[in-house]
Amino acid sequence: MTPQVLWRPSEAAVEQATMTRYARWVAERHDVDVTRSYDALWRWSVSDLEAFWASVWEFFDVVSDAGYERVLASPEMPGARWFTGARLSYPEHIFRGRDDDAVALRHASELRGLDAWTWGRLRAETARLAAALRALGVGPGDRVAAYLPNVPETVAAFLATASLGATWSSAAPEFGAQSVIDRFAQIEPKVLLAVDGYRYGGKDFDRAEAVERIAAALPGDPAVVRLGYLDGTGWPAGLGPSTPAGGELRFERVGFDHPLWILYSSGTTGLPKAIVQSHGGILLEQLKHHGLHVDARAGDRVFWFSTTGWMMWNFLVGVLLTGASVVLYDGNPFHPTPDVLWDLAQRAGITTFGTSAAYLGACAKAGVQPRAGRELPALRAVGSTGSPLPPEGFDWVYAHLGPDLWLFSTSGGTDVCTAFVGGVPTLPVHRGELQARALGCDVQAWDEERRALTGQVGELVITQPMPSMPTGFWGDPDGERYRESYFSTYPGVWRHGDWIEITERGTAIITGRSDSTINRGGVRMGTSEIYRAVLALDEVLDALVVDVDGRVVLFVVLAGGAQADDELVRRLAAAIREQCSPRHVPDEVHAVPEVPRTLSGKLLEVPVKRILMGQDPARAASRESLANPAALDWFVDFAAAERARA
Repeated sequence: MTPQVLWRPSEAAVEQATMTRYARWVAERHDVDVTRSYDALWRWSVSDLEAFWASVWEFFDVVSDAGYERVLASPEMPGARWFTGARLSYPEHIFRGRDDDAVALRHASELRGLDAWTWGRLRAETARLAAALRALGVGPGDRVAAYLPNVPETVAAFLATASLGATWSSAAPEFGAQSVIDRFAQIEPKVLLAVDGYRYGGKDFDRAEAVERIAAALPGDPAVVRLGYLDGTGWPAGLGPSTPAGGELRFERVGFDHPLWILYSSGTTGLPKAIVQSHGGILLEQLKHHGLHVDARAGDRVFWFSTTGWMMWNFLVGVLLTGASVVLYDGNPFHPTPDVLWDLAQRAGITTFGTSAAYLGACAKAGVQPRAGRELPALRAVGSTGSPLPPEGFDWVYAHLGPDLWLFSTSGGTDVCTAFVGGVPTLPVHRGELQARALGCDVQAWDEERRALTGQVGELVITQPMPSMPTGFWGDPDGERYRESYFSTYPGVWRHGDWIEITERGTAIITGRSDSTINRGGVRMGTSEIYRAVLALDEVLDALVVDVDGRVVLFVVLAGGAQADDELVRRLAAAIREQCSPRHVPDEVHAVPEVPRTLSGKLLEVPVKRILMGQDPARAASRESLANPAALDWFVDFAAAERARA
């Protein structure tokens, strides 16, 4: 059955969308009929990759020394080579044509009230930091590591680093010292930018000792520059020249595949993979995604709740390429009240409110009413990512934010710093579904025989290269780890590790990670489908499910006063039986104080499964990669008790 349509763009909205203007431009320039439907535009974008990405370059007026020689000189994966001969600068495009008096960044935190930086101030702070880094010997190819919060100073530090042709890498201050060392030691930074501390949930956390430990463990004895955020002193006095608004900021143009930044995998079962992405690849992808799929334009105020340790921070900074301003927030999204971010939406005039599916679910559980007592006249879109947004999440958004809102659920990954499937401003929103595959992303659902499926669940694969795919992993010179991570299952084709269904209407449904699927009697079930069923019960706040040697074991975090008694277990079984399948009713249900999650909020399904199957906990999961490492202790003790009873 076709799910309910919850929203359709008005004729005026479709006409105003940059996607519409782009489709008409493509039709005229390339003499192809892509204006009749989004599907026609998408099929052209993946059937003629070179023409499509060249059109993105031209439509968004990318600036490069001497243009480029070839759009796609080598189409094989891995190893595709894009826009050979081009020399460009990502931050140059960020600042190009900006009015120094217009607002670039709005920001707030638990330490700071709502404030704004103009483009002039952002330019001046970037120039000042670039001069300071240059004085420390930073140049093209050097790495600058940042242990900084989600504040404007961090954005300026990134842009300063990139303006020199150096490579940026960041971790959030809540990361433990060893977790940061595991990441930054791999890349041997020349400079470490570090915060003195931060405030979260009303409590101050001093990071001086952690910074000393990190700096001592990094090879090469990097220079350490501290940001006084907790004490309010800012960067050290005399750091770089005092540069007036509109002052000189030079841009080092580099090759298209020159490293822009290094992101990291979660690192739950070993050292995090250091994922290298390029100036040109990220520039082209973000121009396309923010300009067309997010539909960000001058005058918009785009927010996405994130920390500097999640790719969504890098994603959000890229919104500046469109001329829109961005809104930053640093702190606990549920402190001092569960609706603090909706207060921010009102005060900052947010037009696009980006968050995670988990946050929207938590708002629903907490009884948050975003429009109660506040006006949100500017808000026109809500974005959701991090995990699949269940149909009930769609219902909550439209019930509490109104029928005229565009809700776009997206799915992609740190690996490419973008979404493969997600929002299209000219398409309707169907309950529980992602609107479409992104332009230039040849996403398919495959079975084991490499057959493309429609209307059935299969492995999410990308059959053609994208510019923002990693140029490789740092410290992996022969590419072995890179190939093993994405290309070992289907040689020459990217396997992402998710289950996806592409419907006959071109929409998509993500049903969970393919490496944590519950397989009972040959019937596979994505864990997100099970979570949808159990989290619908008011008593259940969070859940984790694993398949251990043929046993389905469900762990639930319960609301205060609730117990995992026979009645609740019966209701859980009924919900799973009715909404998923009788074969996936759990064999055991256990109440736990909390479930372990990575620093980016992902459930630790596979590591927990390995611990329950007897693997050494130290090998099964890196505690430093967890947001709540103590949560793992319950599962370690549970596994030990299980073995003692066997």
